[in-house]
Amino acid sequence: MRLPRDLTGSKLVRALKVFAYEVTRQTGSHIRLTTLQHGEHHLTVPRHDPLRLGTMASILAEVARHFEMSRDEVVARLFGKGR
Repeated sequence: MRLPRDLTGSKLVRALKVFAYEVTRQTGSHIRLTTLQHGEHHLTVPRHDPLRLGTMASILAEVARHFEMSRDEVVARLFGKGR
């Protein structure tokens, strides 16, 4: 599935709530997220507008690795039809 091209860091943070990620802190323009599903996992998302595709792909690959899913499955859950 194709990644959205105009996604901001703030929108990605809101979308990641699907996987129970919650904001734990923010330092400058970087937001730290934590989930306790499938064990504790932390992510750092830059609050840029828009996010660079490589940055977004890397973050989504981390989520996919943690939840033992493919990156396409993660993208479909976050940005698939009906969202």
